[in-house]
Amino acid sequence: MHNFGKSCKLIKFSPLEEMPAAEADFLEEMFDVVAVNYTDGGQEEYVGYVPLDFDIPAFLEHARQRGLNLPPFTEETLESKNWLKENVIRFAPFEIGDFMIYGIHETACPPTAKIPVQVYAATAFGSEHQTTKMCLQAISELRRDFPAPQKILDMGTGSGILSIAAAKIWQYQPQIIAADIDGEAVIVTENNAVTNNAEKNMRVILSDGYQNPIISENAPYNLIFANILANPLKAMSAAAYQNLAAKGCYLISGFIDNQEEDIIEHHRQAGFALLKTYRMENWRAALLQKR
Repeated sequence: MHNFGKSCKLIKFSPLEEMPAAEADFLEEMFDVVAVNYTDGGQEEYVGYVPLDFDIPAFLEHARQRGLNLPPFTEETLESKNWLKENVIRFAPFEIGDFMIYGIHETACPPTAKIPVQVYAATAFGSEHQTTKMCLQAISELRRDFPAPQKILDMGTGSGILSIAAAKIWQYQPQIIAADIDGEAVIVTENNAVTNNAEKNMRVILSDGYQNPIISENAPYNLIFANILANPLKAMSAAAYQNLAAKGCYLISGFIDNQEEDIIEHHRQAGFALLKTYRMENWRAALLQKR
């Protein structure tokens, strides 16, 4: 992980429905760390972390020369000796389904009868987000309602929280491929796997969707997670179907209430049957099965 060991500057961009690929790649190139937060309306809010001497005019000139259209942004100085830990990962411990989720900033797991999962969530999709909670609830129900999966794919793993939860709830039996397009997320997930003694069950890879050949080489999967956003879910529905075993389950999330009907119908057309929907505030998740 990046760690300046001193104060840094935070660049926060106005939320968009989806950051264009060229602009997103540019931010990954220019910033030391990039985080993507998600608003309650499902929009992407990019945040960059850079040294205090980061040259904003030069940054804007590079964007202009490439013909990029960046959203408006604000600047903030973070005064901290450990800015990444103190400003990105803190969240309150919470119980959901069969799990107790808590962060590395906690000195110990809070008292619980549930399965503990400790995560470092910097630069990855929020571990306390509604979509994550719905997926953890669904995993808890899957353990009771379906045979234990032998192979799992976690597409867009973020902090690796779903992979780790699956490894633990099925007593470290499944072999799990955890994939993400973000190199920082890969590092976070690898570290979290070690923290939770799940590294032997998990292979963490960098992949733009299903493009990494490791994914197809290890298919078919009994269970696939995809806690991402509506457009990527639609774009990857055919690949998910192709990589699932017969009667395999597909747990999707990252879409909101007014996208639910479109997402479900799109996946029906791709060959999936809807088993259950989950609702938390205006966010949605769905458990699907390959027909």
